[in-house]
Amino acid sequence: MILSPTALIQIFVFGSNLAGIHGLGSAKEAVLHHGAEYIKNVTARFGVIGKNGFGLQGNSFAIPTKDQFIRTMPLFRIKPYVKRFIMFAKVHPEMQFNVVNIGCRNAGYTPKQIAPMFSDAIQLNNVKLSDDFISVLTTPEERHTYSLYYDGDCEVC
Repeated sequence: MILSPTALIQIFVFGSNLAGIHGLGSAKEAVLHHGAEYIKNVTARFGVIGKNGFGLQGNSFAIPTKDQFIRTMPLFRIKPYVKRFIMFAKVHPEMQFNVVNIGCRNAGYTPKQIAPMFSDAIQLNNVKLSDDFISVLTTPEERHTYSLYYDGDCEVC
């Protein structure tokens, strides 16, 4: 059975931290509007990894760009989480994943640094990347063929 795009479960993909504290940027958006869990982890200053730092939560999916101390993670530590997300998206065609510019605000990276991690996702029909990520990954001629997820100012850790 093939689901129409309107029948797909909409999943908001946001940047998070390994402590699982979703208090700023699109992480806060995920809590307020997409079912992500916000559990104030007062032990984050001790580097405790929370249960909400990566993965599906309600109608949202967390990809960490900050560590358990809420410090920006190096790109090589973010990439495996993006790969795991892409693997998850491949086996969940019933879900439409709308990816914002994770890591491009609170973590301080640029789309040119983060977007290449999503290059394998551009081929998936159920993953919509932000306009900024699509601009990095495609030529101007190719851009009109992709369905974009516009995230406006909703960027995150």
